[in-house]
Amino acid sequence: MSSSESTRSATARKQALQDQVLAIIQGRRLAGIALTMGLGKTLIGLRDMDRLLTAGQLPAQATGKPFLVAAPTQAILDSWPQEAQKFGLAHLLDHIAFTTYRSLGKVLATGTYQKLYLDECHALKDSHGPGLKAHAARKRSILGLTGTPPAQPNSEKGRLVATFCPIVVDYTTDEAVLAGLLNDYRLVVHRLPLRTARDYVLTTKSGSQFTTSERENYAYWSKRLANAAQDQLPVETLRILRMQALMNYPGKGHYMRYLASQQVEKVLLFTCNQQQAEAQADHTYHSKNKHSQANLDLFNAGDIPRLACVAQLSEGISIPNLRVGIIWHAFGNERKAAQRIGRLLRLNPDQTATVHLLLYQDTVDEQWVAQALEAFDPTKISYVDAASEDWEPASGPKAS
Repeated sequence: MSSSESTRSATARKQALQDQVLAIIQGRRLAGIALTMGLGKTLIGLRDMDRLLTAGQLPAQATGKPFLVAAPTQAILDSWPQEAQKFGLAHLLDHIAFTTYRSLGKVLATGTYQKLYLDECHALKDSHGPGLKAHAARKRSILGLTGTPPAQPNSEKGRLVATFCPIVVDYTTDEAVLAGLLNDYRLVVHRLPLRTARDYVLTTKSGSQFTTSERENYAYWSKRLANAAQDQLPVETLRILRMQALMNYPGKGHYMRYLASQQVEKVLLFTCNQQQAEAQADHTYHSKNKHSQANLDLFNAGDIPRLACVAQLSEGISIPNLRVGIIWHAFGNERKAAQRIGRLLRLNPDQTATVHLLLYQDTVDEQWVAQALEAFDPTKISYVDAASEDWEPASGPKAS
């Protein structure tokens, strides 16, 4: 089968899946769908609107628009008009209002929307509860869309999703790959030792500085956790502080730059914060960079080889022809891992994307990575000992 035939076949299968999802949610006033990235959640929402308008299933509106789309960020909202234009549904834009989650309560209080579409509904917070409850009480509809449904049903996000947009469809990354809806992938976990070089400079709250190593600093936090009963801080706070320390160690940054330099194709770099992103590449995508969209456009066009980003690029954005990604931190969450991996699943179904995930050996990072990859096909996961303990950033990692 040629590349173009393979693409057309995958497109037809995606449309068939979308048809199945639309059939499942039809007639459900409150519903949520969890589809891995690349299967067309936004298009399903638009097609649902078109179906309601065409079938005349909406009550007559005295004023205002019948549909409200809410999302965590403006970038995600912007994808809706783009998808509507792309798939011949631009006529729907006259019937849709848009808002970010920050303004959702106020917009619901003043509007008369018949159906609410919650994009990335896993980002809901308790503060959204009253507005959603009032909307539902008026017998109006809600459709939640997510690629990462809450893992904990009793969490804040879990309760809100279960109450206002209970998940009725859950389709994972591997299910989509097996069905030929997305391209294949492989995961390569790079195991790095904590560096012993005493060149890690930390600044205290008082402004003073001291020099330590990654290994010494991790031992410090591990010792405090081992003696948590006698520590002045709660054990959960100590765990968070240890996690933040691991996420900020420079060793992964040194190795990420080396690994990115070895790629012959464009590579997307997922870091933990904006400072790390700026240190990894000349072009970045994050909330404080006014050139983010221009950088993304350059990356999409293949005009720049690297783009470093943080969480904002995990949701709602597709990058064409992206084959390689490097992830700094796993977060211990399979769905968050799937978000990042999902950025690389837009190729032809007969192609393979490679995701590199960095891990610190002999630390809690091993548990986080194991949890993040728990639901992925183990035959697609390989492990590499990325460097010996005496590796120095200037020399590059030694062969294992």
